[in-house]
Amino acid sequence: ALAVPATLLEPEIPTGSAVLYAHAHGGAYTIGRQEVTKGRPALLDPPLGLWLAEQGHTVLCPDMPGFGTRQTEGTESALSKAALWHGRPLLGLMLDDLGRAFAALAAIPAVDTTRIVTTGISMGATLAYWYAALNPLVAGCAHFCAYANMKPLIETGAHDLHGPYMTVPGLLPAHDMGDVAGLLAPRLQIIGAGLRDPLTPQAALGPALEQVRQAYAGCEDRLRIIVETDGGHCESPAMRMALADPAFRYGNPQQTVTPSA
Repeated sequence: ALAVPATLLEPEIPTGSAVLYAHAHGGAYTIGRQEVTKGRPALLDPPLGLWLAEQGHTVLCPDMPGFGTRQTEGTESALSKAALWHGRPLLGLMLDDLGRAFAALAAIPAVDTTRIVTTGISMGATLAYWYAALNPLVAGCAHFCAYANMKPLIETGAHDLHGPYMTVPGLLPAHDMGDVAGLLAPRLQIIGAGLRDPLTPQAALGPALEQVRQAYAGCEDRLRIIVETDGGHCESPAMRMALADPAFRYGNPQQTVTPSA
């Protein structure tokens, strides 16, 4: 079996909660899992992984194929093309690696397996909510700066701002990203986006938010949406503070803040 290198951060006083952290892309293939300890321009300080550990979470972040210490496996383009020849999109291979990391995280004695959540920004956000949607054992998810339906992005050409990994043959036209995120219901889901982010314009974000709101009908208290009118492709203080809420630690929200999109 392929070994997946990962960075583990353990809190001084474990609380039982754990975060499966999916790193971003940003065109910076050298960063990978170092994001949790060194940060990146799109994230606030201190680095999110270190900050989460300070909050009492056990944090695990694996390198994705082609990133960090796994650059020797090939470029993102080469890996994506090779995977598609076998009928396996690179996104799926990344999710499979997150599954390995989830199993490793769940095996840590200090971790409560009912309190493992996922998080990430940009590519990491997409991976975080897709994995949570596919694994019912994930207690919740917080994802920032990536949530938008693909159909509207394709219509304007904005989909090409994503890397080759962001390809799921056959998802369209019957379904879109809003349907995927809706699969998390009724589990905790925190969504953050900026309207000045070219990856989450209103035309693509709006329909996706409507879909996820419909999925959470009857359990609205488990959905938190943060839309920054002037926000770009970066974490905002409101997004960081949403992760400080006990809701994220326990997978059971205490309150809901849903700014209009």
